[in-house]
Amino acid sequence: MKNPLVVLLGVVFCCISLPILITVLSYRDVYNDTSTTKHTITNNKIEKKIIDYETVDKETPIITVYNHKLNKNQEMDLEDYLCGVLSGEMSADFDLEALKAQALAARTYVLYKQDKGESNKHKGAVVCTDYKHCQEYKSYEELKKIKGEDWIKKSYPKIKQAVSQTKGQIITYNGKPILPLYFSTSSGKTENSEEVFAASYPYLKSVKSPQDKNSPKYISNMKITNKNFVDSVNKRYSDIKLENSNLESKIKIIDRSDGGAIEKIKIGDKELSGRDIRSMFNLNSANFEIKFGEGYIDFVVKGYGHGVGMSQWGAQGMAEEGYEYYEILEHYYSGSKIKDLY
Repeated sequence: MKNPLVVLLGVVFCCISLPILITVLSYRDVYNDTSTTKHTITNNKIEKKIIDYETVDKETPIITVYNHKLNKNQEMDLEDYLCGVLSGEMSADFDLEALKAQALAARTYVLYKQDKGESNKHKGAVVCTDYKHCQEYKSYEELKKIKGEDWIKKSYPKIKQAVSQTKGQIITYNGKPILPLYFSTSSGKTENSEEVFAASYPYLKSVKSPQDKNSPKYISNMKITNKNFVDSVNKRYSDIKLENSNLESKIKIIDRSDGGAIEKIKIGDKELSGRDIRSMFNLNSANFEIKFGEGYIDFVVKGYGHGVGMSQWGAQGMAEEGYEYYEILEHYYSGSKIKDLY
C-alpha cells in the first residue's frame, strides 16, 4: 500500500497546479489570436479593451480649400470640412465605427497633403473639393438641397458625431501622416500599392477583407458583343489588329496580383494590364474573369475601386462584427498608429 502522506501530497499538488495550467492555456489562446480585436482577462472573463485616443484638446486649425465649383479658395474649419467630406464619401447608414474610420482617413489625407506641401497644385489651397483629384466634399447647403431636410435632421448628426468623437486624430506611420487611400469594395483581399500605383508604401499592403461579400458591388457583370470588343481594342491599340474570329484563343490572362487584380493580360500579341481593360470598358475593378458566349464576351468583375488601402464596405462589415474604428484602421493600414493632434 502506498504511503498515505505521498497520496495526500499528490492530491494537493493536482488541486494547485490544475487551475494554473488551465489559466496559462487560456491566456495563451487569447493572446495568440491573430485578429485585431484587443482583449484582456478580468475575473477569468475575456473582455474587449476600449482605447481612448482623445489625449489632446487644442483649437481646430483653419485650412484653405479650393472649391472647384465656385472656382475660388475658401477658408474652412478643418472639422467642418470633414463633415462635408464624410457626407460625400460614405453613407450615413453605415455603422458609426466605420464612419469614424472614414473620418480619420479623410482628416489624415488633409494633413498628408499639408505635410507634403502640395498647395501649389490647388492654387494655394491644401486640398480641393473635386473627388477626381482629392476627396468628395459637399457643403451643408448642398447637402440640404440634394438630400433634403429629413436627411439633415436624421443623418447629418451621425456624420457630425463620427467627426467630433475623433477630433484631431490622424493615422501615422513612423510619426508621419500616411497616404490614407480608400475605396468602395474589395474582391476579398486588398491590393499592394506597388501593384496598382507603382509606388510602394509599407502601410498599404494586401490584407484579407472577407466582409466585402456583403457589398452590393462585390460582383458585377458587363456583357459586350465581340464586334464592340474588337472595335474598342483596335481603336485604342491600332497595332493589335484584332479580329472577331477565334477571339477566345487570342485573349489570355497571364498574371494576377496578391489581391486578385489582373496584372498582365495578352490580347493578340500585345500585353496589357487589367487597369487598361478596366479603363477601356469602364469596369468596376481590374479583378475580373472573361467568359465567352455566342457572339459576346461577359466580364465577371469582383470589387469596386482601385483596391488599395481601406475598403469602405470591409470597414462596415468589421464594424458590424464589433470592431472599433482604430481596429479597422490598424487592419487596413499595416503597422500604422493613431495620433491625436488637437
